[in-house]
Amino acid sequence: MKVILLSDVKALGKKGDVVEVAEGYGRNFLLPRKLASEANKGALTMLQEQNKAVAKREAQALAETQELAKLLESKPVAVRAKAGGNGKLFGTVTNADIAEAITDAFSIEVDKHKIEVKNSIKALGTYPVEVRLGKNIVAKTTVSVVAA
Repeated sequence: MKVILLSDVKALGKKGDVVEVAEGYGRNFLLPRKLASEANKGALTMLQEQNKAVAKREAQALAETQELAKLLESKPVAVRAKAGGNGKLFGTVTNADIAEAITDAFSIEVDKHKIEVKNSIKALGTYPVEVRLGKNIVAKTTVSVVAA
């Protein structure tokens, strides 16, 4: 019996998979618990349409994320911090500071946990920063630390 899984089933498959199961297992366990539905022609067509819609949404989200990465890489982000006379900061520039500066500069929200700084920023100057935006998309931008 062919069924379409409506939710993840351990040792059988993930949601949306079309699997072959024993007749009794399908009729007595999967179907009554609404874990699967019969794989008839209409259900398979509907599954294909849903998969197309999901793929389209993922492609659109990927394109938007790539545009965001290009925007972040286009110009440096300025972070204002208090500094002494010799250019050393009173403290460090944190990921939260960088996220706030990105929000101010580009009007986009970036999670501070997705910002990666190689070395801690303790002096005025420019520093390379990586922002993880999604699946395998990393925007490499420059943070310019200036005196407040």
